[in-house]
Amino acid sequence: MNGRKIALAAALACVAALPAAAQDYNARTNYGELTLNAGFTPDPQVVDLRAGGDRNAQNLSSSCRGFITNQPDVRLHYSSGDYPLIISVASGADTTLIVNAPDGSYYCDDDGGVNGLNPAVRFNRPMSGRYEIWVGTYSSGTTQPAELHISEVESQ
Repeated sequence: MNGRKIALAAALACVAALPAAAQDYNARTNYGELTLNAGFTPDPQVVDLRAGGDRNAQNLSSSCRGFITNQPDVRLHYSSGDYPLIISVASGADTTLIVNAPDGSYYCDDDGGVNGLNPAVRFNRPMSGRYEIWVGTYSSGTTQPAELHISEVESQ
């Protein structure tokens, strides 16, 4: 019995040492899914949401900022063409943006949009496929009203 207790204690210690799980990009989204083809109208497509969550986005990449939920806010299924894909946020709060692209890479922004503290991620040659999108805030557990904009023309 003593040997089993030691083995169990060692196994539990290994589990406790594992890093925290990454965001669950396969989880059901907070605000739905969009399917768009290049040249979509109307442009922009807008999704009203509440930005923020309790997960530190910096755990995904050192370039990510803010707090987000475990599951994506929005999932975009996109068929690319000759246009850029611009994902941005409009909000009165200081928001952040995290996009998981079809190749599995995370793209993050804080204030890269054209309007004040709004974030934007621009793909000049977007891939076709699935994009998971999170909109964060700088306060853990606090949410703020925001609009997610998906465009081939301009950012917020």
